[in-house]
Amino acid sequence: MHDLFIIGYRTVFLYVLIVIILRIMGKREVGELGVIDIVVFVIMAEVAAFALDSPDQKLIQSIVPMFILLVIQLVSSFFSLKSKRFRDIVDGEPTIIIRHGIIMEKEMRKQRYNLDDLFQQLREQQIGSVHEVSFAYLEPSGNLSVFTHDASQPVLSLVSDGVVQSKHINLIGKTDDWLKQELQMLGVTDISTIFYCTFENGELRFQLKEAHQ
Repeated sequence: MHDLFIIGYRTVFLYVLIVIILRIMGKREVGELGVIDIVVFVIMAEVAAFALDSPDQKLIQSIVPMFILLVIQLVSSFFSLKSKRFRDIVDGEPTIIIRHGIIMEKEMRKQRYNLDDLFQQLREQQIGSVHEVSFAYLEPSGNLSVFTHDASQPVLSLVSDGVVQSKHINLIGKTDDWLKQELQMLGVTDISTIFYCTFENGELRFQLKEAHQ
């Protein structure tokens, strides 16, 4: 009876604690969780299960690991916010799977993504043929973002958080040197001061970081 009371108390306590921790971590949809988020949630679930399975163990032995996991997640979120390179390393970046109706076989193999998965996700978006697709991106979350020829085309970031996106520059048929020259003509000599830059309707559009506005 005593053990049942302890288990019941711990269940309620851990439920409230985990809800508080998840609120602190921030609002994100399940499909948008990063690798670190998933690892933190899995370990946290194991720690909570240990606390319930072992009522003779001190509860603090489960609380401390949870707070350590919270700190790890908050620190990783901070670095993700400050550094795109860190985000790309931890969460990965979108991969072009279809380009102008051509399936990128090499990219699919690198992502371990097969044709059945591709066609299923195209059907889910009412796309009957790959030839209708101008661009399809496999997002880090596993979702497929599809743009058809008759729809608005994706706008690629040429600079993201001060970092030049050479892959995107190559996709629009330009070079890094071209970008630097164009920005200099617009009065920008230090690319690291740019928060976001795109090439839309034949012209560069950019936004400086708040510290440089």
